[in-house]
Amino acid sequence: MDTNFFGTDLYVYFLLPLLIFLARICDVTIGTMRIIMISKGRKLLAPVLGFFEILIWIMAIGKIMQNLSNPVCYIAYAGGFAIGNYVGMKVEEKLAMGLIVLRIITQKDASELIKALREMGFGITEIDAMGKDKKVHVIFSIIKRHDAPVVVEKINNFNPKAFYTIEDIRAISQGVFPAHSVGTSHGISRVWRLRKGK
Repeated sequence: MDTNFFGTDLYVYFLLPLLIFLARICDVTIGTMRIIMISKGRKLLAPVLGFFEILIWIMAIGKIMQNLSNPVCYIAYAGGFAIGNYVGMKVEEKLAMGLIVLRIITQKDASELIKALREMGFGITEIDAMGKDKKVHVIFSIIKRHDAPVVVEKINNFNPKAFYTIEDIRAISQGVFPAHSVGTSHGISRVWRLRKGK
């Protein structure tokens, strides 16, 4: 390509900022995924993502430093950072990686809900407890994150007033899960045991 092209207004005020914008989206998206991998204890994947994140960032900041008098590059850099955060969260949402602990507290009899969740292949732990004014049922289950919407829908169907919390977990020693994602498979014929830990 003609070297004079890099000095044209088309390159300086459009193509260069566009490249910086796209580079920032990529490195911030990768950075978001790297943080998620760190939080989930993925010791091998997190450094690999970190390598590409910083490599792309260095290229983007290098172009900025070469064009300090170009305000469009600044806007592209900041815009790419903002959009990269959004894209990173959407990618993480779509991947729905890892496991979560679901804690359900209900004053209503939970036997039907427990039966339904067990029929879906989930491991359930249930205990009776005392709430502020009366006895309550407490249900615990470790589920795959991508199964959460289906389980929450099941909870709302059985008891819309049930109180529940969802928390990320880093690792487990063992558990019982559906053989397939309940969001994509209706016929669960078996459960499998996951053992993970030291």
